Amino acid sequence: MSLIDELVATARARAEALPPREQLPKGSRPSFREALRGKAHLDVIAEFKRASPSLGAIAERGLEDQVRRYAQAGAAAISVLTEPSRFKGSLADLERTVASVDVPVLMKDFVVHPAQIREAAFLGASAVLLIVRCLSREQLSELAQAADELGLTPLVECHHARELERALEIEDAVIGVNNRDLDTLAIDTSLSPRVLADVPRERVVVAESGYEHAEDVAELRGVADAVLVGSALMKLGDPTQRIQEIRG
Repeated sequence: MSLIDELVATARARAEALPPREQLPKGSRPSFREALRGKAHLDVIAEFKRASPSLGAIAERGLEDQVRRYAQAGAAAISVLTEPSRFKGSLADLERTVASVDVPVLMKDFVVHPAQIREAAFLGASAVLLIVRCLSREQLSELAQAADELGLTPLVECHHARELERALEIEDAVIGVNNRDLDTLAIDTSLSPRVLADVPRERVVVAESGYEHAEDVAELRGVADAVLVGSALMKLGDPTQRIQEIRG
């Protein structure tokens, strides 16, 4: 079984174990889509990530302190890894992040079942990640519709042109381009500008993976609405300056 197949299988098992949520908490959540302010300004989605399959353990950071630093530094949104087996995340991390900041929070996981989206909404997320590589066309449509019905923005992630075609079928979704090949884990940061060239300019788009410094995102300015930065920020004791440099 490949790594991605393993992650999808464990995600399905976790989804089946989630408690039923008959009623969601009242109260509005900030809009993930609207927080990304347009291509005239490159926003940062700052990620809280404890570990990854490619890096192993990344850094020990207090969650509340780290995500508050992200928000105070000007991050437009915060992404939280909730996958437990390879990323050492949890739904508790999502809940604690939502309680700590006022900016939109993205639940980043291998979402394969509507129950996961309902749990994200229950815990106060503003957006969920949907990975084209992990879903059939029918599954992607079903999950995007579930997110829309619950008031969450789907961030639909693709890696190449064929996946982009499927991502663009989801109206009003934010389009993510992941520079990382989920099969090999290799990163090519030249990929996002190439793929984004085929995205209609009115769509909100995010470039993901492999960015550390302001010079790394030079080709994205005026092309992408936001860049997602995770490991590079987690390694820093204080990520404030790096976020501000990347935002420009």
